[in-house]
Amino acid sequence: MIRKIIEINEEKCNGCGLCAQACHEGAIGMVNGKAKLLRDDYCDGLGDCLPVCPVDAIRFVEREAAAYDEEAVKANMAAKAAADAPLPCGCPGSNVQAIHRADSCSSDCSCSHGPVPSQLANWPVQIRLAPVNAPYFDGADLLIAADCTAFAYGDFHDRFIKDKVTLVGCPKLDPVDYSEKLAEIIRNNDIRSITLVRMQVPCCGGLQMAAARAIQESGKTGIPAEVVVISSDGRIISG
Repeated sequence: MIRKIIEINEEKCNGCGLCAQACHEGAIGMVNGKAKLLRDDYCDGLGDCLPVCPVDAIRFVEREAAAYDEEAVKANMAAKAAADAPLPCGCPGSNVQAIHRADSCSSDCSCSHGPVPSQLANWPVQIRLAPVNAPYFDGADLLIAADCTAFAYGDFHDRFIKDKVTLVGCPKLDPVDYSEKLAEIIRNNDIRSITLVRMQVPCCGGLQMAAARAIQESGKTGIPAEVVVISSDGRIISG
């Protein structure tokens, strides 16, 4: 059908994200640092996004487009709300903690941490649970790791976790898009560097792509970043 719908000029767009926030239907998203109309049937044609754009990059056009689907919008917003919802009952295991290690703890240490001391400096570590404004993010070297990497690589704590703030996730098993949460963390904090550690398996590419999108969407493309790939038999094969 021919109907009124928004059009976004990517050349003018400065990536501020205000239009995406103003769109109550979830029709607009940030892709590679630019606003994009994600689905025609999510756009109601009312234009709440137009007045918030500071660079006049959005306008109405009349073109062939799918009809506005209110039920699809409701289902999409409900799914997003469920994915972003905090755990019930205020789980104490998700309380924010900065962990300080004693300088004297060495590799032959016999303290309560065990013979090889942990290097973990923050809690929680799951991307979904980490608050975007946790104090330990300020001035942090950020490690984003696929869940399996710490099991595959034997010296993971000393090689990767030490002196970093750690976030972990599995793009195959977690039903969320990590890029939005990671973009918020990078945008709202003084992140000094990012190290992404993933497995060689194809599904781990989702975590790498999410981190890349997050850096673009945060607007902080100058942050030093590296990607390390680990094989299933525990070897570093790149990075």
